[in-house]
Amino acid sequence: MHLSGYRFMWVVAMFDLPVHDKPARKAYTRFRKSLLKDGFAKMQFSVYIRHCASRENAEVHMRRVETAVPDDGEVRVICITDKQFERMRVFWGKARRPPEPPPAQLELF
Repeated sequence: MHLSGYRFMWVVAMFDLPVHDKPARKAYTRFRKSLLKDGFAKMQFSVYIRHCASRENAEVHMRRVETAVPDDGEVRVICITDKQFERMRVFWGKARRPPEPPPAQLELF
């Protein structure tokens, strides 16, 4: 899918952050809120996604995730195309269901 030479991308942030004490929980909350403020939506526990208009735009948001990472824990970020996202299969128990529709998001060019 192209629009004026841009390829739509998804940025997926996956994280495992400690919550064993109050400072760790605060760091977790700050990180999670930074994702939400940057336009990410919760896909499942500790997995957040954001739709981007181009690879360059995705790089901007990946750098923002990097700057928000707490001192402790692990964060992984991957960028995938719309086509790859569409091929995702979601399973619930034994029954296969289609993935939820992408979150509505306003893109300004």
